[in-house]
Amino acid sequence: MGVVSAVVIVVDLLVLRYRQPARVMEIVWPATALYFGPAAVLAYRQWGRPQAPRWLERHRTPPRTPRHAVTTIETLHCATHCVLGAIIATVVVFALSLELFGRRLWPEFIGDYLAAAMVGLAFRYFTEAGTRGRRALAAIRRFLKGDLLSVSVFEFALLGWLALMELMVFHETLHPSSPVFWLIVQIGSIIGFFAAWRPTLWLIRHGAKEELLSTPQ
Repeated sequence: MGVVSAVVIVVDLLVLRYRQPARVMEIVWPATALYFGPAAVLAYRQWGRPQAPRWLERHRTPPRTPRHAVTTIETLHCATHCVLGAIIATVVVFALSLELFGRRLWPEFIGDYLAAAMVGLAFRYFTEAGTRGRRALAAIRRFLKGDLLSVSVFEFALLGWLALMELMVFHETLHPSSPVFWLIVQIGSIIGFFAAWRPTLWLIRHGAKEELLSTPQ
């Protein structure tokens, strides 16, 4: 369901040409669909699609945006760092058979967090203007100021959930070749999203994050 939902959004973005003003959202929406499934499609059609110039050409007036939508979209933005980081880290850890203290769980935790941070920095870098040196410094500052807290809370919730499942429920290493592994990651990502929502709201209220949607009405 997650993959199908992601494909639906990608087709709408690239084939039907409902391109997003903030290009990074063209990664965020499909990535969100990987764990929220059809709920992400509904959220995209309500809040993402109306941001597209093609939609505005047809309807002229954008719909009213609820206040909670801004926080939700910003949380999804940071959650995408973590989701993509988890996929990258999982592939690397299990492909290289990395272990720490006899378990692959711990290298995966370290890899997940570092990969999430690297994805977040990459997102910031490619949305910054300027030369390489200044661009990189600006990306690091914006990530530390606007993303690090949300990413850290998301990761703490996700990794805590994975540890609980492996150590207390299954009592064995869960492998990415099993659909159970990815189901648990999906559930953990949803838990991480709700855990990171409040910190993201706090960052928005203190001016640490810019809005990816139009100003709420």
